[in-house]
Amino acid sequence: MKIGELASRSGCSIQTIRYYEREKLLPRPRRSEGNFRLYDPSMLDQLMFIKRCRTLNLTLDEIRGLFVFRED
Repeated sequence: MKIGELASRSGCSIQTIRYYEREKLLPRPRRSEGNFRLYDPSMLDQLMFIKRCRTLNLTLDEIRGLFVFRED
């Protein structure tokens, strides 16, 4: 899915998604031939997790720490 669809499904803005990519909370997406960002469905789950953590006032560093545990 493209970034606009991910933003629509998640309720996050496109700018927020790009910010989370720069902060390395979301992995860099693959690109289409037209250089559009393409996200797989697992990115929606990851973005919703980040969103839930932010509602609990967790910092980005704390969220990164949770990803370490989540991967293990």
